[in-house]
Amino acid sequence: MARSLEAAGISTIVLTPTPEFQREVGMPRVAAIEFPYGRPLGQVDDIRGQHQVLAETLTCLEKADRPGRIFHLNFTWPEAPKEAKWHPPEISPIIKLHLEEIKKAAAQTRK
Repeated sequence: MARSLEAAGISTIVLTPTPEFQREVGMPRVAAIEFPYGRPLGQVDDIRGQHQVLAETLTCLEKADRPGRIFHLNFTWPEAPKEAKWHPPEISPIIKLHLEEIKKAAAQTRK
């Protein structure tokens, strides 16, 4: 999506916990945040915290003076890593629907 927008002349920034990967695949601007996967904006229902992360990410987009910039956001996840809820209590409906296909593909990859 970011590449398509960039090709149309719209600047983008990717908010991610994996800035090294984004650099490897060539994302033009990256805001790195040390939050759990799938939760780059913060905790569920933390509207104030999510707003702060989004505002800081957009500030980084404004500051980006050249492609390839990586900004490290200064936010700390409020839970200890061992206590962080990395996955929801239930599998998402789309994963549940395709679970057998996913398991087969994973098994073939391991061969």
